[in-house]
Amino acid sequence: MAPRLRIVKNNNTHSAERIDATLPVPGPTAPAGQAVPNGQAGSGPAASVRGLTRRFGDRTVLDGLDLDIAPGEFVAMIGRSGTGKSTLLRALAGLDSGTSGTLSVPGETAVAFQEPRLVPWKRVLANLTLGLRTPAAEAVARAALDEVGLADRAGAWPLTLSGGEAQRASLARALVRQPSLLLLDEPFSALDALTRIGMHRLVLSLWERHRPAVLLVTHDVDEALTLADRILVLRDGRIAHSAPIDLPRPRDRDHPGLTGLRLRLLAELGVPLEELAAIEGDYP
Repeated sequence: MAPRLRIVKNNNTHSAERIDATLPVPGPTAPAGQAVPNGQAGSGPAASVRGLTRRFGDRTVLDGLDLDIAPGEFVAMIGRSGTGKSTLLRALAGLDSGTSGTLSVPGETAVAFQEPRLVPWKRVLANLTLGLRTPAAEAVARAALDEVGLADRAGAWPLTLSGGEAQRASLARALVRQPSLLLLDEPFSALDALTRIGMHRLVLSLWERHRPAVLLVTHDVDEALTLADRILVLRDGRIAHSAPIDLPRPRDRDHPGLTGLRLRLLAELGVPLEELAAIEGDYP
């Protein structure tokens, strides 16, 4: 996908108060005011959204949303079903032309979806090279498969892969394009618990090695706490809460800072008070 800079006409104005989810924000490992790794500082946001609105008939799914994602930043977005998480991701990927507002994604973008979406009549390696316009495409694809632990599955048919292997192939297909913005649409939700933990480790290792900006859409609060530099709560088509996480990885889910943040995020998602009290009792 070629670098894009898309501006779409915004016919909507909003006066309601919004959470500020725009830059400046700290990079993935650098405190505010210090350089972002890999020479990404000063390059501007990996993605910038202003006043983004999307309607489906009479229903407004995104309502004047503002957001910046810094180069190399790992952002997780949570929210109840139907709040517009995947709609925002599709807009950032250039897959939805029905939005209004301003949307800027100046670099390469790649997407990994909940379903791996591998082409079933092409072998794994051919799935990675499909549409890849780069010198030595096969060598680049083989290197990506090696990174995700699938070097020995290059010649396999997609239907012979396990769920975890298929998602690793999907990640390799996204990373082979060297995106500056990686969009992850609930890619681990269909995996069993042990496979999901392994995928979390893999995603973090790939992110630390390549440092794309990442927007992860998830319903799993603990997944967001494990992976992200910043967690956004989407509600009523806008960002209702933004929570930075300044803790080193790997993270202990019982860390006091995460315990308090978990309860706050669940409250933002509308979990009833009595359920929050029960959850709080489960943690030291």
